[in-house]
Amino acid sequence: MDYVLTAGSILTMDPKKPRAEAVAISGERIVAVGSLDECRAALPDPEVRDSGAAVLMPGFIDSHSHPVLSGMATMPPGYYIAPWVAPTWDAVLTIFQQAIAETAAGTALSFFGYDGLLQNHEAPTAAFLDAIFGDRLVLVFGNSGHTAYVSSAVLRALGWIDSPPADPPGGSYGRLADGSLDGSATEVPACLTIAHPVLAALPGKPLQGAVEYYAYMSRAGITSTSEHTYQSSLKPAYEALAALPSAPLRVALYHMSTEADCGDPFVSDVPATMLHKRGIKLWADGSPWVGNVAMSEPYLDTPATRAAGIAAGVAGEKMMNYPRERLDALLDEHAPEGWQMAFHVNGDIGLDIVLDAFGRALEKHQLLGTDHRWRVEHVGGARGEQFRRAASLGVVASMGPFQYYYWGDLLDGQLFATETGAGWQRFRDAFDAGVHPSFHNDGSVSPPTPLLNVQTAVTRRTSSGAVHGPDQAATLWEALCAQTINAAYALGTDGDVGSIEPGKLADFVELSADPYAVAPERIGEIRVHGTWLGGQRIDVKEFVEASGQVDHASFEKLRAMGPPACCHHTPHAANV
Repeated sequence: MDYVLTAGSILTMDPKKPRAEAVAISGERIVAVGSLDECRAALPDPEVRDSGAAVLMPGFIDSHSHPVLSGMATMPPGYYIAPWVAPTWDAVLTIFQQAIAETAAGTALSFFGYDGLLQNHEAPTAAFLDAIFGDRLVLVFGNSGHTAYVSSAVLRALGWIDSPPADPPGGSYGRLADGSLDGSATEVPACLTIAHPVLAALPGKPLQGAVEYYAYMSRAGITSTSEHTYQSSLKPAYEALAALPSAPLRVALYHMSTEADCGDPFVSDVPATMLHKRGIKLWADGSPWVGNVAMSEPYLDTPATRAAGIAAGVAGEKMMNYPRERLDALLDEHAPEGWQMAFHVNGDIGLDIVLDAFGRALEKHQLLGTDHRWRVEHVGGARGEQFRRAASLGVVASMGPFQYYYWGDLLDGQLFATETGAGWQRFRDAFDAGVHPSFHNDGSVSPPTPLLNVQTAVTRRTSSGAVHGPDQAATLWEALCAQTINAAYALGTDGDVGSIEPGKLADFVELSADPYAVAPERIGEIRVHGTWLGGQRIDVKEFVEASGQVDHASFEKLRAMGPPACCHHTPHAANV
């Protein structure tokens, strides 16, 4: 149906026409943007609809996420204990007791989001969990995705009480002085192995958490996102979700480089505008909150780092997951296939190595100067000149304001010296360099909050209200671009979404207030009233209810995949 949509104001994110009164829509696409009379003239006798929104914007885009696995980790039957849900350890203990009280004795329990830094508590090893949960199968996953902790019942189910296994390649198990396991695991191979008995025993529908997470992102105003830990076993889940009525998200897939078929083409009956494969995901270093990022500056010896078990000193190149020759081999293998390369990297040493490898591969495969849009993800500890170098290579940066918002007070003086910590997530340098910065929340690592990301980039205020590194603030236009058109550019979908322009898909978000009319420190308080996809207003309730039609039993194998691998390491070749 053809119609004209109006709002109090339309913020188009098109610098040629940043404001409009109305938008004309035919089918799924925009045919005109401008005054009400101009939009009426573009269609024969159109219906005029008032959205009721104070401001209509392009739908927000999260350029780096993990919707299916994040839902499985954080939604029921799992329990979410991240610091924004449980800010103190006492709050975590309250959720533990709630889980015991509302489940039958013997029910397996899974918790996601423990953070030793923000919750200021030592790791919950088996002895600790046993004292609370007794003989239950219990799993606690660290919020970074790099650590997991289980009760003795899990070790018993694995047969590891009397016969503890050797460490797997690329991972390790915590051990007591006598060599027995303490119930902790570090890095993907170890974490997923130790978690398996719990995940396999969880009750409920395995895909339902993903449905709820899609709805969660939609309510935050997000209409497009990515899956940055895609593997082929997830394909049926993404196809099933895309086929549901009022499906709220367009998804670009980034295939994990650790999968043998990561370079294979993606074929699906789902329209490419809803689901397509864009690139390959690789990992350089680890997580700042675990202490394994490749930084040139030392971690400090402070009460915060000691509580979180982070070793003081320079982590350096030893935290890299790839030796340089393996990194080069991966790029040489997949660059000719035409995929966009996307590299997780936080530390400045890690970014130097990644940019060296990118530069060599781009030159070798004659991609310099082309529209390749290879990516670097997170880049929290990047130096200013590194953004300029990335821009010279045509590399784009997907940044995480959440790192600064939630951990900024700890980064400045508790994790690193002020010279490094205050400048974490250098937005100003990134925009000045021209790396098309986009913003993300990294799946369940932080709540999907595009407007809070914008507020954080503009104000440099942390969750406490403190300001660090104010010289690294972005302008409001830049920050809004990072959550719309720049994010579309990073996903290669800017021809279809990211701004309100003729020819593009009619994807919108309705806001309760104009971001330009509220105090910068209150942008995150603006409410999202709804989203539109392809000219149709999303009915989240309809989407969730329709998921009951899905044969959830066919997705039981998803349980073995566990929580999201958003920040996971890839095994270093030297350890394989």
